[in-house]
Amino acid sequence: MNRKINKILACVDFSEYTPLVLTYASALASAPDMEIVVLNVINQRDINGIRMAVGYFPAQGPVMLSVEDCIKDWTKDRHNQLKYLIKQHFFDHKSKMQLMVDTGIPYECILKTAEAENVDLIVIANKGRGNLSRVLFGSAAEKVFRHAKVPVVCVRDPEKFRQGRK
Repeated sequence: MNRKINKILACVDFSEYTPLVLTYASALASAPDMEIVVLNVINQRDINGIRMAVGYFPAQGPVMLSVEDCIKDWTKDRHNQLKYLIKQHFFDHKSKMQLMVDTGIPYECILKTAEAENVDLIVIANKGRGNLSRVLFGSAAEKVFRHAKVPVVCVRDPEKFRQGRK
């Protein structure tokens, strides 16, 4: 099978792994015509928290809380953070990158975007969460691995996951 990679989905969450994900995605997108879709997801859990908080405060007074306004602000802020990160550290690959911010359940948004954007490869960080949390909740990366229709590259910090680490 000789399948060419034209478009890569780089999944970032602004954790310490975000630069590593973008570094690998940029290295994998070595051909001039390749594209990188950089995706950040505003977690539905956070949106639900705002909805709950709005319910506790009256809609009167000088400050009115709006879930939609919060989502707009978060989206704009994350877009700006992505632009700044790329300008500072990945300027040479800037023209290859398309920035996207979505809202919802992270793994579902990743899979939906991978299909909608017709990506050939997904790059995502596996933060190495503890086994208990993975058993109880699962991780976004693990769910993407199980359900993605395209290959998934897992990025790890080599210092934290060295062979023979005690």
